[in-house]
Amino acid sequence: MKKYFIVFSLIILSHSISWAQDYQSAIFKLTRVFSLINFYYVDSVNNDKLIDAAIVATLKKLDPHSIYIPKDEVKAMNEPLEGNFEGVGIQFAIVDDTLQVVIPIANGPSEKVGIRAGDRIVKVNDKNIAGIGLKNSDVIHLLRGKKGTKVNVVIKRLNEKKLLDFTIIRDKIPIYSLDAYYMLNKNTVYFKLSRFASKSDDELISAFDSLNKTNKIENIVFDLRGNGGGYLRTAIKIADEFLTKGRMIVYTKGIHSPYSDYKATDRGFFEKGRLVVLIDENTASASEIVSGAIQDWDRGVIIGRRSFGKGLVQQPFTLQDTSMIRLTIAKYYTPSGRLIQKPYNKGEKKYEMDIINRYNHGELTNADSIHFPDSLRYTTNIYHRTVYGGGGIMPDIFIPLDTTKKYSVIMSKIFRKGLLNSYIVNYIDKNRKMLHKQYPSFKSFNKNFSINNDFMSNLLAEAEKNGIKLNEDDNDKQKFFDDSLSRTLLKALIARDLWSTTEYFKILNQNDEVIQKAIDIIGNKKRYEQILKGKK
Repeated sequence: MKKYFIVFSLIILSHSISWAQDYQSAIFKLTRVFSLINFYYVDSVNNDKLIDAAIVATLKKLDPHSIYIPKDEVKAMNEPLEGNFEGVGIQFAIVDDTLQVVIPIANGPSEKVGIRAGDRIVKVNDKNIAGIGLKNSDVIHLLRGKKGTKVNVVIKRLNEKKLLDFTIIRDKIPIYSLDAYYMLNKNTVYFKLSRFASKSDDELISAFDSLNKTNKIENIVFDLRGNGGGYLRTAIKIADEFLTKGRMIVYTKGIHSPYSDYKATDRGFFEKGRLVVLIDENTASASEIVSGAIQDWDRGVIIGRRSFGKGLVQQPFTLQDTSMIRLTIAKYYTPSGRLIQKPYNKGEKKYEMDIINRYNHGELTNADSIHFPDSLRYTTNIYHRTVYGGGGIMPDIFIPLDTTKKYSVIMSKIFRKGLLNSYIVNYIDKNRKMLHKQYPSFKSFNKNFSINNDFMSNLLAEAEKNGIKLNEDDNDKQKFFDDSLSRTLLKALIARDLWSTTEYFKILNQNDEVIQKAIDIIGNKKRYEQILKGKK
């Protein structure tokens, strides 16, 4: 036995020495190239740019999700996941080359000093910013800053003859990942999560508790459509809220990363009760960890279309100049052993064309177009239903993409021109008092407000003023006025600016086939249990 151990150890040692030699040789080769460029190249060179280009090209050869982040982009890329930034706390839009406050963030520093929705900021720290070709990046540079620092702004307010001066003390501004939460009916709550940020689990718990005070929550519809992922640890926390103690949520492993598994603890605000998770082709990564765990433990019904298929774990590494790489260090597997990652050729980002290919092959509109090989077949842990790996999460109930719901040609052009947001902001600015007086609550707004032909005519006039031409031969104008999808969106956008994103989704979800299917299934205990047992 000792003899075999010595031989095995020698093999490992030999392999390690060989790897080290190859590594040193590669580093020497790269250093040699940069030395030759600096000493012999015909022109002067920017070494920082060369290094950045070499890093980007190297990572492209690995996998589609290992990326390089330049130092000046690190903070901006991390903010949505970290859950806050430091600044004055406004949602803004640049309208007619003027910075306009869409809404001050609740309890933020701007709201505290009395800044209102519709205010136009014309000066910042005595510097004129109106009519100078202001860009979004300029606004961020001017208004963001360290907590506790001051910024002086001059505001032009509607119906005020004089300009108004404000001093705002910057503070931490929360970035929420829970876009919407409300009761779909008397016992079913709807959650719409946009990403898995550092505080997403806290947001969910807080929302659940606030609704549960006045409602008896028995069911949850958890909308992860379009959720591209986020932190692994947040996905584990959220899955833990639905699974009983001891059940595996996910495990990860890689050549240089040891096997690690993560199991549910004794925490959990909704371990019992009916649960539906909504997914689509843009549901990815952390979202697939949660939906995969829910499906493998037969804990809830998954509705929608096959998810993206990202089963790689990235770890951030900060470089000497504070730039960063996010390097794939492991693959993750669902409790049944499924690798969710879809196939890719190393170094090819073309694999992201997979979504377009799915559309072209009919998969998004017909479940029969989806085929998995038997080698990717797995079974769930409780009812032993068949599930598949190797390319995302396949839902229990397939809902095809509705290709008949399309915006009119003119509305599509308005989107591309970026006119819609500025038009809505101006409309709200001119009509805010009237709207709040006529519709003192969202309930009355939702019931009684509608986008009339005058509204559409004014929007069309704005489009024409900005160079959008009508094609009379194709009845563009009539199609624009008959576009019920656009009218619903416009109403939702107005509701968002008057109240919040929750009201925005309340309006959009009223005509959402996936939401209606979720309500039907979750409200029928027998049907719900049949689906979990594989009896569709």
